[in-house]
Amino acid sequence: MGEKPKIENMSMNNALILIIEDEPEIAEIIGTYLSREGFRVVTAGDGTVGLAHHQRLRPDLVVLDIKLPGQDGYEVLAAIRRRGDTPVIMVTALAEDLDKLQALRIGADDYVVKPFNPLEVVARVKAVLRRTIARDDGQMLRVGPLTIDPQAYRVEVESAAGPVVLGLTRTEFRILAYMALRIGRVFERSELVDACLPEGEALDRTVDSHVSNLRRKLAAAGADGMLVGVRGVGYRLDNTHG
Repeated sequence: MGEKPKIENMSMNNALILIIEDEPEIAEIIGTYLSREGFRVVTAGDGTVGLAHHQRLRPDLVVLDIKLPGQDGYEVLAAIRRRGDTPVIMVTALAEDLDKLQALRIGADDYVVKPFNPLEVVARVKAVLRRTIARDDGQMLRVGPLTIDPQAYRVEVESAAGPVVLGLTRTEFRILAYMALRIGRVFERSELVDACLPEGEALDRTVDSHVSNLRRKLAAAGADGMLVGVRGVGYRLDNTHG
């Protein structure tokens, strides 16, 4: 078995891909090929459902068809951009340069033209995620009262009395930093196991123990309520506390 991805060397493993595509056969083909590469996949058949999934799940990347019923892909892309910088790959049956330029101008990260080889979609998803990881990797993270330094394994909490340095274990740090990269998204226990825990600790109940300790340390430093449990699913890191 290969080495597990660590937070200090962020990988694409377990990335959540949202496919917004009204043709079920195409969505299934793209999803199947992405799943084979280890990605988690969620699909939506129209823009309204797709935006609801985007809001609730905070995916790592969106594969978005332009020709959708109701809201078209351009409108969905604009809505996603108003919310943040989730990477988006547009899928279109139109090869004209004008359509490509419009998608890129609104904020798409890449595009593919139908008919396409599913392997091309997988390659473009990986390329866009690599660029996103390179942008995020090693940067200081600031979430609410937290300042997270991935290079120094250091977390400070800004309190009324001044900054408080958290005394975290390496695993606790990895969990916190991993969740901080996608603030507000719900992380399943199995994902946190794969991404953050050493090989010998790969049990869901071990995640619960680490998270419990992490929540206690956050609360003691004045950041109570930031790390939230979602019943039956996993955990979420919020940028509000108290």
